[in-house]
This record gives sequence, C-alpha cells and structure tokens, in this order.
Amino acid sequence: MSDFFKRLTFKEDPSIYEDKDSHLVRVLTVKDFLALGVGTIVSTSIFTLPGVVAAEHTGPSVVFSFIVAAIVAGLVAFAYAEMAAAMPFAGSAYSWINVMFGEFFGWVAGWALLAEYFIALAFVGSGLSANFRGLLQPLGINFPNAIANTFGDNGGIVDIVAVLVIAAVAWLISHGASGAAKVENVLVVLKVLAVLTFIIVGLTAIHVKNYFPFVPKYHVNPDGTAFGGWQGIYAGVSMIFLSYIGFDSIAANSAEAKDPGKTMPRGILGSLLIAVVLFVAVALVLVGMFNYSAYANNAEPVGWALRHAGHPIIASIIQAIAVIGMFTALIGMMLAGSRLVYSFGRDGMLPSWLGKLNNKGLPNHALFVLTVVGILIGAFCPFAFLAQLISAGTLIAFMFVSLGIYPLRKREGKDIAMPDFKVPFYPVLPALGFIGSLVIFWGLDIQAKMYAGIWFAIGLVVYFTYGMHHSTLGKKFKK
Repeated sequence: MSDFFKRLTFKEDPSIYEDKDSHLVRVLTVKDFLALGVGTIVSTSIFTLPGVVAAEHTGPSVVFSFIVAAIVAGLVAFAYAEMAAAMPFAGSAYSWINVMFGEFFGWVAGWALLAEYFIALAFVGSGLSANFRGLLQPLGINFPNAIANTFGDNGGIVDIVAVLVIAAVAWLISHGASGAAKVENVLVVLKVLAVLTFIIVGLTAIHVKNYFPFVPKYHVNPDGTAFGGWQGIYAGVSMIFLSYIGFDSIAANSAEAKDPGKTMPRGILGSLLIAVVLFVAVALVLVGMFNYSAYANNAEPVGWALRHAGHPIIASIIQAIAVIGMFTALIGMMLAGSRLVYSFGRDGMLPSWLGKLNNKGLPNHALFVLTVVGILIGAFCPFAFLAQLISAGTLIAFMFVSLGIYPLRKREGKDIAMPDFKVPFYPVLPALGFIGSLVIFWGLDIQAKMYAGIWFAIGLVVYFTYGMHHSTLGKKFKK
C-alpha cells in the first residue's frame, strides 16, 4: 500500500516539462492574452446572464453577485498568475499539480478541466448556431429541422452550422496560435465596442425607481431556489461564477508566451479586471432600464431592453456582433483545450500520438481530437444536462491550484525558477481562494455534483487502466 501511494504522488520534474514544451513556439504577447481572456470570459453570457440572474434570484442586487463572484475568481486568478509565471507549461493546472502534488492529483485536475473544454466548446458552437439562425429568420431564411437541431431533437439529425463553425475555428488554429490571436484581437475589440454601446445607449433609458428595493425580500421560488436577500445573492454567485473562468484558457497557452513571467500575470489579472468592469456595468444598466421581473424567461434581455427602449436597430447590430463575438470564446477554448489534450499525450496519460507536434511545432493531433469530440457533442447529442459539469469540474481544479501555491513557495528559487509575480498577502490569499471556490462548489445543485461524480469515475477508470501504466512518469518510478 505504501508503494501504491508513492506511485500516485510521484511528482514530475519541472525541468522535464520545460524541455518537452520547448518546441512550442513562443509568439503570444500580453495583448494576445488579454484578448484571449476577455474573449473567453466576456462571451454571450454578458448579454444574457445579468438579466436571467436578476429575474430568478437577486433583483437589482445582481451587481453584488457579480462582485462576489469576481472576488473569488480574483483570488484564484492570483494563484494562477504565480503558477503560470513560475511554470509556463502547456496544460495549466494539470501540469502544475503534477509537479506540486503528483501524477494522480494532476490527472484529477486535468480531467476536471477537460470536461470544461469539451462541453463548453460544444455549447458555444451550438449557441452560435442558434443565434445565427435567429438572425436569418427575419429575412425569411429558415433551416430544415434535420440540419438545424441535434440528433433526436425536434426532427434533427445534425446541427450543420455548429459543425461548420467548430471546424472553421480548428482550421484557423491549425495554422498557428499567432494567426488565431490576431483574429481574436480584432473580434474582441468589436465585441467590447458592442458592450460599451449598450452601456452608453442604456444609460439614457434608466429609471431610478427600478433600483428599489435594491435587495428584495427573501422568498423561495416555486422550483425551490432562493430569491432575494443574501440567499438570492449567493444563488446568483453560483450561476455567475462560470462567466469568470476563462482565465484558465490563458494559462493553458503559457508555453507559447513571450516572456511568460510578465505576460502571464498581466494577461490573467488584466483580462479578469476588464471583464468584471464590463459585467457590473451591463448589470447596473440592464436592471435600471426595466424592472428586473421583465427579464424572466427572456433569452435575450439586452436586445429586448434596447428594442423596448426605442432602439431596435442598435439591438439588431449588437445581436449580430454577439454572434460574431462567439468566435472569440471558441478560439480561446479550442486553443486551451488542444494544449491540455496535448499535455496528456506528452506525458503518456493518453495515447502518445496526441503529444506529437507537427513540423511547425503545433499540437495539431490534439487539436484534431478536440475538434472531433466537440463536433460530436455539439452537433449530434442533446447535452443540456452536461453543462453542469463545467462549473463543478472547474471549481475542483481551482481548489487544487489555490492549495498548490503552498508547496510552490517552498520550491521557488530551488528546482523552480523564482517567478516575477507572487500572490500578495501570502499565506492568506491562497487559503481564501480555496475556501471561496469550495463555498461556490457547495452552492451548486445536486445534479451538478452527481454529474461531476460520474465524470470523475470515468476519469479514474481511464487513469488506473491506461494512464498509470503508460505514463512517462510511471516508467521513471519503476526504475
């Protein structure tokens, strides 16, 4: 039993990852990482989530939910920034935890993030398809059900737009992170301009009475969830936190960063700060324009608010930009997800073919697998329930990274280089990041935890039947 535990906690030498990832081309700058982070965090949820959460849980105090979620995300982001500065390896949390706590725990963290990328990629592709078709409907262009819906859903066979969109983004990324980053930079600027346009136009339609009471009285919704009071704010935090997890997509690409000690912290913390300001501003304007109850069961609260405030043309333009802006989230998640799959193959945890680079130093084998799985899930499978895996799995990875700062500090300046950035107020902030993530995880509904349990059970089977016996680290342990 002692040898078995030693095997599970056998740690990878960080110099091995430095050598393995040295063939990846370091081309990404702070500007690129800011665009990746903002593009992934400020996805279409900024046009929907503030209204949905206000109507279902918080009323005008949705702003508090966004701020609390941002504080917890910020605490974790500090830990991510130090980890990425000290160990700019592909695979982010998977590789870091492998070095800090051992292979088994690294696999658990990586497997948690894999659910995020597979499913989130499929969801964004499907969401882009639905919004694109919605834009075409007023023009009299309608897709047959067979190619508009997922298999078995309202006569659907395949969501063809989702297939084409995911494949197109994969083709773009297959030509290098630099080219994809340039496209990302342009699209993110466009999306941020659309958000700012809504804020400026919406400010002219605010009615102060809609802000009162700012924190409605607590009661239980018909579905058993909380509305109003601190209970409603807490319920809103659990929903909103998902919007802030995009900074992991930055860390996953740290092996392709120029001067990662500086670019990674600036990219991670900077993109989160920009996202928080935009989310809070949109939420404040939205609940000020109309009473929060108007956004109940409203799939597009921002567009609805603009149209009912007398700005239908601006509403249509913003909706069109929101569709285009979905590409930014796809680029960010596909870049990060392919680097995670590559790192699994690099270490022998999954077939080594996935860890091979092409003659341009790109992990296109891993990109191909990520693309195929994303297409299969997003185009053919009804998968609404799987969305809950994203939040549960990612929060588990966040807890690992927060705790990982403690063993990291003991090794900095020894077998790990002293990073240019360190978490401030150590050792308090990493502990708060862990506790905050745990509290939000606890607030997820029972289904999210159940699906996470099933996903991790599958991960354990994969690890103990394949990864443990084929990993490069395991071969060193036997010696």
